[in-house]
Amino acid sequence: MKYMFASDIHGSAYYCKKMLEAYQEEQAGRLILLGDLLYHGPRNDLPRDYRPKEVIALLNAHKSELYNVRGNCDAEVDQMVLDFPVLADYALLELEGRTIYASHGHVYHEENLPPLKEGDIFIHGHTHLPRAERREEYILLNPGSVSIPKGGYVHSYGILENGVFTIKGFSGEILQELAL
Repeated sequence: MKYMFASDIHGSAYYCKKMLEAYQEEQAGRLILLGDLLYHGPRNDLPRDYRPKEVIALLNAHKSELYNVRGNCDAEVDQMVLDFPVLADYALLELEGRTIYASHGHVYHEENLPPLKEGDIFIHGHTHLPRAERREEYILLNPGSVSIPKGGYVHSYGILENGVFTIKGFSGEILQELAL
C-alpha cells in the first residue's frame, strides 16, 4: 500500500487543501497525520489562512482514510470536533516485517527514542524539518511541515511506496529520498 505522511497543519486551511490535493494526486491508500492539526501554538506565527473550523471540515470529509497521532498542540477539545481518533500518542504500522513507529516528536525524538528493534523505522513531525536518514540501528524519517516549514525548507509531505520514502514539496519537487 502507498502511504502519505504529513505533519503540522496548524489550522491552515490553505495548506490543508494543498495537502489533500497532493494526497489525491499521489493516489495513496492512507494519509497518516503526525499531529498538530488545528492550533498554531504559542511559538509559531499564524499560518496562511488560519481557519481551524475549515480544517475540521476538510479533514472530517476524509475521516475513513486518516490515521493520526497527537501533537503537542492537539487537545481533548479537538477530539470533540474531529470525527476520527486524534489523541493517540503513537501508531504502529508493519512494513515487510519491520515496525514503523509514528509519533509527533515532542515526547519521543532522537534523544528519547521509543522502543525500536534494529531495522525499525521511526517517523515523526514536530521539528518542521524534513529528514530521511539511515542510522546505525534504525531509520529516522520526518516529512517536514505542511504549513510552517523551518530551516529554509518548503511546505512538504512524505510518500512511502515500494520500500522508498520520498519527501516532496507541494510543487512536486523531491527534497529527499531514502530506500528503506
